[in-house]
Amino acid sequence: MEEIQITKNQIREEIAQKIAALSAKEIAERTKAVEDRLFEFANFLESKIALMYVNNENEVPTENILQRAFQYGKIVVLPAYSPENFAMTLKKVDNLKKDLQMGPRNIQQPHETRCKIVPIEKIDIAIIPAVALDEKGGRIGSGEGYYDRLIPDLAITTRKVALAFEAQIVPQVPIESHDKHVDIIITEDRVIYKI
Repeated sequence: MEEIQITKNQIREEIAQKIAALSAKEIAERTKAVEDRLFEFANFLESKIALMYVNNENEVPTENILQRAFQYGKIVVLPAYSPENFAMTLKKVDNLKKDLQMGPRNIQQPHETRCKIVPIEKIDIAIIPAVALDEKGGRIGSGEGYYDRLIPDLAITTRKVALAFEAQIVPQVPIESHDKHVDIIITEDRVIYKI
């Protein structure tokens, strides 16, 4: 198990180096391509209530994606993190400027009192952050296990979609028993359905 954690950390470092090597222009172009693929994706277009995320380091930037989701009439749900128990509360956000505050993970999250809780069974599609993925849907996140705890609680019909750059796709993600897969990966070049 410790070996797997070391391997995951090595993969995280390799991905960080690959992303750091990209220019701001390359990141912007790739992000736009991922965004465009997401907004052409039937499961996303048909969804009403979308769990999304505010990106952390080495994840596909989501600011424009979130703004565009509002334009498409989506109910945008974002996680509020509880570092004490590595759990998330899912909350509806109506305005990115007014409804977000800095959270414990140094990323914006829904305001404690301004945003209403959304029951997990109401989520139509879950956009899951990832640092690295393999083509079978294996995923490496930040390492805190928030989404590994969340994914099993999502309805079986809820599509679990990860956004990633091609540079974040690795041959194989080392998997532990608690690790959860995504169904679909959207990159700047393709849509990968879990094999």
